[in-house]
Amino acid sequence: QSHFISALTVVFVNSKSLSSLKIDDTPVDDPSLKVLVANNSDTLKLLKMSSCPHVSPAGILCVADQCHGLRELALNYHLLSDELLLALSSEKHVRLEHLRIDVVSENPGQTQFHTIQKSSWDAFIKHSPKVNLVMYFFLYEEEFDPFFRYEIPVTHLYFGRSVSKDVLGRVGMTCPRLVELVVCANGLRPLDEELIRIAERCKYLSAVGLGECEVSCSAFVEFVKMCGGRLSQLSIMEEVLIPDQKYSLEQIHWEVSKHLGRVWFPDMMPTW
Repeated sequence: QSHFISALTVVFVNSKSLSSLKIDDTPVDDPSLKVLVANNSDTLKLLKMSSCPHVSPAGILCVADQCHGLRELALNYHLLSDELLLALSSEKHVRLEHLRIDVVSENPGQTQFHTIQKSSWDAFIKHSPKVNLVMYFFLYEEEFDPFFRYEIPVTHLYFGRSVSKDVLGRVGMTCPRLVELVVCANGLRPLDEELIRIAERCKYLSAVGLGECEVSCSAFVEFVKMCGGRLSQLSIMEEVLIPDQKYSLEQIHWEVSKHLGRVWFPDMMPTW
């Protein structure tokens, strides 16, 4: 670890015009970031540093305070703070184009997730109204309590673990800028009402993926009808769709295709 930090610091000292830096899953720390800023603050435009446990919120704040040309940033949620969002929203800072946040829990019940104030998100989106805000959630169900309690400007939302009906219901109420939604698993409680709410309130939604979930065929058709042709990507496992009195699995592909304006079939699990 110390050898890596020493080598990285040498690179930062001798590189006076770095524009892009990807240091995901490395032992980079606050002192080495300060060296990066001291030598490359005028040129750095992209910084990807997800899963960097030795960096503190103060460390990444130093980068945002000094690197006013930064346009793309990827980091873990524990580094996100109100101060960081406000620094990225300052008059000196260019408009951010892409912010990726990984919200990860390795040990259920042992990680405390803080809450970002709505005013900080409001200032951020006012400064960078066209930013892509991408959030990956790898949490256990009981850890979602601090999230989706008020409107946030997320555009791309990925749930890598099981997520409850309640949380997906809150997504429909708090994510009006949502463009893409991927739900890997939900359980065995149908998501009919939650999908309809998302279709009603997320007017920019154009890509949806559903894995181990359940949705009635009627609700799914209604969802597609409400979203219409703007759904450019629709990836739904066949096992997700539950036949009802109105639609069978054979009928649904015709009905969905009609509302999408193109031929559509559900994805099928390989048989091998």
